[in-house]
Amino acid sequence: MLRESRFEDDQPRAGLEIELNLVDERGEPAMKNTEVLAAIAEPDWATELGQFNVEINVAPESLEGDGATRLEKLVRDRLNHAEERAHTVGGQMLMIGILPTLRERDVHEGTLSANSRYKLLNEQIFAARGEDLHLSIEGDEGLETFADSITPEAACTSVQLHLQVSPEAFSAHWNAAQILAGPQVAVAANSPFLFGRRLWQETRIPLFEQATDTRPVELKTQGVRPRVWFGERWITSVFDLFEENSRYFPALLPLCDDVDPQEQLARGVTPELGELTLHNGTVYRWNRPVYAVVDGIPHLRVENRVLPAGPSVVDVIANVAFYYGLMRVLPHAERPVWTRMSFVAAEENLHSAARHGLDARLYWPGLGVVPASELILRRLLPLAHEGLDLWGTDPEVRDRLLGIIERRCVTGTTGASWQTDAVNAMDNLDRHEALRRMTLRYIEHMHTNQPVHTWPSF
Repeated sequence: MLRESRFEDDQPRAGLEIELNLVDERGEPAMKNTEVLAAIAEPDWATELGQFNVEINVAPESLEGDGATRLEKLVRDRLNHAEERAHTVGGQMLMIGILPTLRERDVHEGTLSANSRYKLLNEQIFAARGEDLHLSIEGDEGLETFADSITPEAACTSVQLHLQVSPEAFSAHWNAAQILAGPQVAVAANSPFLFGRRLWQETRIPLFEQATDTRPVELKTQGVRPRVWFGERWITSVFDLFEENSRYFPALLPLCDDVDPQEQLARGVTPELGELTLHNGTVYRWNRPVYAVVDGIPHLRVENRVLPAGPSVVDVIANVAFYYGLMRVLPHAERPVWTRMSFVAAEENLHSAARHGLDARLYWPGLGVVPASELILRRLLPLAHEGLDLWGTDPEVRDRLLGIIERRCVTGTTGASWQTDAVNAMDNLDRHEALRRMTLRYIEHMHTNQPVHTWPSF
């Protein structure tokens, strides 16, 4: 198909998914996603892994003109409507990387969402592992625990960005997205707490890598690849990624289509490739290839999965503008960044950014190892400005959104640093009570739709 089929060409539109947590009036987890989704009763809302999670799929919007502002209004309107409906069943929504009030007792097989696919996925992962899940995160306070289900993964709530590209341009865009993962996480970190402990600035990264690992210890030592995977090399075609999926990862969900895609192709019908897409959905790359068919025409997308949800809608849209601006420039550079940088360095950037946020030191060709804030201010923001100009974004919209990224770097404030400072200011309280009060204050600020760098401290 890559050689012979007609794929839909590039579409300059921003598509995204947002995962949210459900809490009660005290800021504690609310296991109510079935009731909340029934109250919302809209097709763009869906379950996620845990009963305290929901997800909204936001329709793609052009970035031309005031498109980013329209996208911001669309997201706010959809979330406000859903929040009103959630209140009718005793829930409220929270956009955050990890719910701070979540405790270990909240994540077990009994709190998986009532969806047969999640139950099957849980069974298959633990059948492959043959042992309990071991979580070990060496953060500021450190976490060492075990789990008998994949439900800890539900603690990770993210924003996923989709960019449609042609097969010919896919490898350049995927490579560029891999390069950007570290800076994205550094400037958007929003997950400092897990099970009451202060860990990394973006604890979602190590938690997700460990919570969906199908490998027992002996397979790890043998070098078997993890299913949550940054990858191991730059690519020259999207085929490289699907080939790796097939070579390195056995199928987790043994579900098959009745149709024969080769027979369909011979008849001139575009196959959905159900098994390929299902299997691809159980290989959790931080930048995932997506194949889909719309109106009989196939297309490819890069799905960017590194960002946490929140803190506010305008913060999310600023992260969107930063990413899409850079993705309009970096893949088209005459001498691409990835030709001057090792793949390992890009992966190390991601983990350094996840651990230290804006205080991380990241490698970039021509600059060397520099603070993340310096890299973003000196090199990446000018490129993002250029990229949004190429998308045709109105200058005032561009400046407002990228100005939020700039101010985070200048002030050193991210969602993670605000959460940490707020909890530190309540050191006279026990940790869970401080987290609970911080969560309620966070929700208040989230609803103002002011960027996190302007939120007052305690």
